[in-house]
Order: sequence, then structure tokens, then C-alpha cells
Amino acid sequence: MKMLVTGGTVFVSRRIAEFFCTSENEVFVLNRNTRAQVPGVKLIQADRHSLVPDSLSGYDFDAVIDVCAYTEQDARILSSALGKNFSGEFIFISSSAVYPETNIQPFSENQQCGANSVWGDYGTNKILCEKYYSSVFPNTYIIRPPYLYGQGNNVYREAFAFDCADFNRTFYLPENGAMKMQFFHIDDLCRFIHILLEQKPEQRIFNVGNAQSISIKEWVNLCYAAAGKTPAFKSVDTSVPQRNYFCFHKYEYALDVSRMSALMPETISLSAGLNKSYDWYKTHKDEVNRRDYFNYIDNVLKNF
Repeated sequence: MKMLVTGGTVFVSRRIAEFFCTSENEVFVLNRNTRAQVPGVKLIQADRHSLVPDSLSGYDFDAVIDVCAYTEQDARILSSALGKNFSGEFIFISSSAVYPETNIQPFSENQQCGANSVWGDYGTNKILCEKYYSSVFPNTYIIRPPYLYGQGNNVYREAFAFDCADFNRTFYLPENGAMKMQFFHIDDLCRFIHILLEQKPEQRIFNVGNAQSISIKEWVNLCYAAAGKTPAFKSVDTSVPQRNYFCFHKYEYALDVSRMSALMPETISLSAGLNKSYDWYKTHKDEVNRRDYFNYIDNVLKNF
């Protein structure tokens, strides 16, 4: 299969490129070539925001996986570059942020999308991308993940908990740590994309994620366990903004993933996935974009 992956050098897009870069596939990546490339890919060096019409039409891709469209304009530019004759499978990695927090949970694919006050323009722009791609490419699949994690994650989430464990720090827990979160391992995302390309199901929109959510406290325990540690906790009440000292928003939601599960019943357990994440993180700490939670904790919360 001849395929294009937008990006290809950071976390989600990089892992997708690695996954599909086999003897059976010819994988092209579209990026500015400012980071190391996945071995074996074929680079199309360009800024996706500067592509001209039909500039990609000569490649005749069997599939395109767009990870990096954040606005409708991003989608329009890529579509124009692929040209009117593109007829392959198109997969757009969207987001659970397209569901308003006021929807009944768990969110299902047949619910109305709309503005979410937690995610703001990020979510509404993803909705516009979804609508545009679906209107121009009849073979479009839309994937809506919850929190993605795993090897290569450059967002300071599990890495923050790993650092707390490695430094033997007390973990400052939002309230009692009961807030639920839903995760999906990056390798499961890759496997599901492969299933879509192989089976070509009639359904076009899929929530993805582990079937079971997990509390903050349970998640921290698993992160510490991956590092061989057991956390001590200190609770922080709602008077302190959660994002000042913790790596997730104060927002609990769940996705109905029954459509996905019908095609891919088994997913990587969160415990096994975090073990993989920690093994990667030990030798790639410089690839994570840190936030200064420790400064806030040490200077504001130390006497809390």
C-alpha cells in the first residue's frame, strides 16, 4: 500500500509512520524536515500550510492519514494538494473534543457535535475539519480518541507522574482523585487504523479508547508502579486551579467505544501500556515538553 502520513516526526504521526513502514507498504511523510525522520519513510519536504493545488496528485496514494489538521483551512489546503482525482481511503485523526460537555455520557458517534467550553476552538475547529473532509472525500474515516498515551508522547502527562515517582515526591491529588479519565494507547490507535484500511467498514466515524475509564488516583498508582514505586498522596481542594499543579483539566468524560470494540475487541491494558511508556521515557526525557508544575507545588502548595 502506498500511503501518506502528515507529520511523521512527533508522537502520534511518528508512531503511525513507524507502524506502517513495513515491506508491504510505501510510506511517505509530509513535513518540513526539522526533526529526525522515521527510518524507511520517503520524505515530502514541505510546509502543509504552503502546499499548492495538485502538488501531491502525482503520487497516487492508496491512503492518506491526516494527523495534523487543526483548522478547516488546513484541511482545504491538503485536499487541494491531493487533487480532485484522489480516490483512496482518507483517515482523519480528530478528537473527543468535538462533543459538548452537556451531551449525555458516554458520548456516542451519533450525538450532535458542538462547542465544548473546556477545549474551546480546538474542538470546534476539529468539527470543521471533519465536515470538510467528509464532504470532499467519500472514503473518509474519522477517528475520535480520548487521551492518547504511549511511547513517544511529548505531552507532559504520564511523564509528569513518572518524574514524581523517580524523585520520590508526594503526589498532589485533585480533591480525592476520583475524577475518571479515559485513555488509548498509541499502538492500539495504529492497529485500529490498519483494521479500517483492511476491512473498510461501512461506518465512517469511530470513537476509540479503552472500554473502561480510570480514576486519577488509580492512574497515578499505575504510573508509580511502572517506575517501581508506590505514591504518597496529598489532596488539594477546588480553591486551587487544577491545571496549576496537575497535568489534566478538571473535566470528566467518557466515550462509547462499542463500534470500535466490534472491530477490535482487545486493547492494551493501561498497566502494560504505562510500563511501555516508562521504558521509553527513561531514555527519551529530552523529547518531552515539560510544564513547571514542580515550581508551583514547591512554592505555592508546600504549606497547603
